[in-house]
Parts: sequence; structure tokens; C-alpha cells
Amino acid sequence: MQPITTEIVSRTIIKRPADSYKGTYGRVMLIGGNQNFGGAIIMAATAATYSGAGLVTVATDPTNFTSLHAQLPEAMVMDYHQTDTLLQLLAGMDVIVIGPGLGTDTVADQLLSTVLTATHAPQRLVLDGSALTLLAQHSRALPATDIVVTPHQMEWQRLSGIAIKDQTPTANHDAQQRLGVTAVVKAHRTTVYTNERVWFNPGGTPAMATGGMGDTLAGMIGGFVGQFDNFTNAVLSAVYLHSAIADDLAATRYVVLPHQISAQIPRYMHRFSQETPAES
Repeated sequence: MQPITTEIVSRTIIKRPADSYKGTYGRVMLIGGNQNFGGAIIMAATAATYSGAGLVTVATDPTNFTSLHAQLPEAMVMDYHQTDTLLQLLAGMDVIVIGPGLGTDTVADQLLSTVLTATHAPQRLVLDGSALTLLAQHSRALPATDIVVTPHQMEWQRLSGIAIKDQTPTANHDAQQRLGVTAVVKAHRTTVYTNERVWFNPGGTPAMATGGMGDTLAGMIGGFVGQFDNFTNAVLSAVYLHSAIADDLAATRYVVLPHQISAQIPRYMHRFSQETPAES
């Protein structure tokens, strides 16, 4: 295993060119948030927006519209029950994040099937939370494009078939190769499995043990892969910054909340964009 380093982050988060505009930084759609779990998709969308995504659209249950507009006026919103409109919008997206707060009912299952069928290269896909549970319950073909899955260890057990006690780096890497995705397996020390190698994240704190952390990471990954060309480095950088921010906040806080991490993302991205990475 190799550590995710600050050099990778500095190479990834570069200064923005003067002639850029919102379309330069990715059109990201986040799909999730049923009637009971609207907060999950709001946290994911907040993280994507604060990570620098140029245009963020949230497809969610209408019960979440008012809260979303109040919390994140920068995001557009649509009713995820309107399949024709959803398909029209999906065609123009650079990144699709599906799963935060989605649930596992029939509506959720149909949404996942719709997204997997409609997504195509060079679009990038982030599968999180409920989407992973649905995928484990009913195996289905994944699109031939860049995909990242973001399971915690129990979700990875369902998806990979590897019991938590048997989730060694070698076993996890074999499962990642079989699935054909980039796998971010969240634990005390999160590991990232790509076709080429296994990475471990050096950061992380028990202060992060609160609901919504995974939703925030999924949103960050969506925002990063929407604006940075190197898919693997974008994923690694999001994983690194997510915990690095939390580690710094935990120096003066017993608990770090997900929205506190999101609020700090632009400041940390600015800092890394000013650094000159070491030659590799």
C-alpha cells in the first residue's frame, strides 16, 4: 500500500485559469434524499458545491425542495419522480452521484437502474450509500466509464461478498478488480483500490464518527472528479482533504460535523493550489 500524499493533492488542485467559467468545472447531478433522508442529499450537494463544481443539480423528493433552497441556493433542484426530465438532464451531466439518502424502495431501485442505463463515457459516476445496498441486492451491469464506489465496511461486505474480518488489502483489491470500479473503502484508515495499486489515507479522527460524513465525502468526490482530469488523483485528493480538514478541526472540537468540513473546503483547496508539488 502507498500513502495518499500532499504532493498528489498539490498536483491535482491547480490554480484556475483566468478565462474559465462555470462550465469549466463540471456539471454534477446528485440523486437521492427520499422523504425521510433529505439531509443526506443536502450534505452531499453542499460538499460538491463547496468543492468547486461549476453547476450542481439535485434530483430529490419534492419534500426536500424548501430545505435545499434554504441551505444551498447555488444548487438547482428537480423532482426525481419525473423520469423523462431526469433523463434529459442526465445526458448533459459530467458527473452523477447517486445514493445519499436514496433509500431502497421501488422508486430508489428504478432510479438506480435508470442512471446505470443512461450513463456513458466520458461521464463519471459515484455510487454511495443506498445505491450500493441496491446493487448488492440485485446485481446489474455497470456502464463502461469511470466509476467510484464509496462503501463503509458493511456496505463493502454486501457488495464484495467479503466478511469484514476478511477484508484484507489483497482480498479487497481482488474484489475491486472483479467489479471494475475504483473502491473507496471507509474505515478508521480508509483505503482506495484502483486497478494499479492500493492507497491508504493517513488521516482520520474519531471526531468524524457522526451521520453524514459519507454523504459529504461522496459529494466532495463528485465535485473533484467533475473538474480535475485525472480521475484517480481527483478521488485520492478528495479522500485526503476530507479527513485532513476534520483532523485540523478536531484539534479544538470533540465532534466534527459534516457541514463544518464542507465550509472549509474552499480554503484548503486554495492553499493546495498555491503550492508547488515536489518532482516525482
